[in-house]
Amino acid sequence: MERIVIHSDLNNFYASVERLLNLDLAGKPIAVCGNKEERRGIVLAKSEEAKKFGVKTGDTVWQAQRKCEGIIIVPPHFDKYMEYSRKVKGIYAEYTDLIESYGIDECWLDLTHSTLVFPPYANKYKEVDGEKHFTDEYLLFLGDHIRNEVKSKLGLTVSCGVSFNKVFAKLGSELKKPDGTSVISKLNYKSVVNGLPVEDLLYVGKATREKLYRMGYNTIGKLAAAEDSEISGALGKAGETLLKFARGLDSEEVKHMDAKREYKSIGNSCTYPDDVTNLNRVERLLYVLSESVAARTRAANQGLADTVHLWVRYSDLTDFSVQKKVRHTALCSEIAQHAFDLFKTHVKEPFAVRALGVTVSGFDNGTSQITLDESAGNYKKLEAVERCVDKIREKHGYDKLQRGSVAAEPPLMRDDIKNSHLIKPANFEDKS
Repeated sequence: MERIVIHSDLNNFYASVERLLNLDLAGKPIAVCGNKEERRGIVLAKSEEAKKFGVKTGDTVWQAQRKCEGIIIVPPHFDKYMEYSRKVKGIYAEYTDLIESYGIDECWLDLTHSTLVFPPYANKYKEVDGEKHFTDEYLLFLGDHIRNEVKSKLGLTVSCGVSFNKVFAKLGSELKKPDGTSVISKLNYKSVVNGLPVEDLLYVGKATREKLYRMGYNTIGKLAAAEDSEISGALGKAGETLLKFARGLDSEEVKHMDAKREYKSIGNSCTYPDDVTNLNRVERLLYVLSESVAARTRAANQGLADTVHLWVRYSDLTDFSVQKKVRHTALCSEIAQHAFDLFKTHVKEPFAVRALGVTVSGFDNGTSQITLDESAGNYKKLEAVERCVDKIREKHGYDKLQRGSVAAEPPLMRDDIKNSHLIKPANFEDKS
């Protein structure tokens, strides 16, 4: 049976929630930003009015103010964003239990077997070449229905993409923003998708885009028509996956709302009150970030990671990211050491660093076996200690148990990065 998959994307989510919390912000250019005094003052979200002046996510406060005179800067309220995210998913749950989150403000819904909740629709099917397909009009009706339910019940707007697979549904939700529905169906997908830039396809990052452009594949249609051997030869397994996506052959199911979430990466980043200019301080800061990453990895129950990523932003706002393969680990000490090794290899003194980020990826989901060498290195004992620390902090507070190295920088002892920094971590460049 042909699937009905919807990808919903809440428009300007943080800024929209702030307007629900303060009705005086309606119709005004606003930006949700971190703490300016602590130099975490970057734009996390902005309203449509601010977008028109060129304000972008990741801009500093002063950049946003220079672009848009009179912009209103508001602090983030992450607990409220989580609350409204749950409310939105509660609305979706009235129609299906196949709800897969893609961040706090996006998710996929599978409505294939939930059409009974909708009133009869006259033009639901169309037969083409002996096959019965859902009509574009019916799919548009479903997407609009979902959007209108969220708007009427919560006052938030949603952009929806409706398609027969997850990749095209995600692509569709980007086409009509804000507050619109796009249909990419079995009947129209070639006319809608083929002319779009190849980077609009899910998982095509900067490096992959540049490689495909050099090969002459600048649109999804051109990629779909490419020789399999050429793409797989250039991009390996990732190329085979992208060919399936471009040809509309994605068959991945939408996960059940209670299914264990699978993470591709887990990370955290932080902007510091003053420039970091010496290696000893870099090492301490990387340990704090790595503790957050290790604790999140354990809490996510994803097993061990085999890749450590480092992100560095300098005081002039230029940045870079690097990564390295490592033996499978979820230990803070090992993650921090790998991140520090990357820093020492790629950053030469003198330096002035504004922000750092640490991420791990390549999870084994518990399939790796601890070797004799690792056992001799007390891996299991170290892991048990870190889990014990997690429990103590959860019960008594983050600052009640700290590493000795952190004592040299008192503010770090009370800075619970794991729980207080819930924004999406730094976007590490696609290295394929």
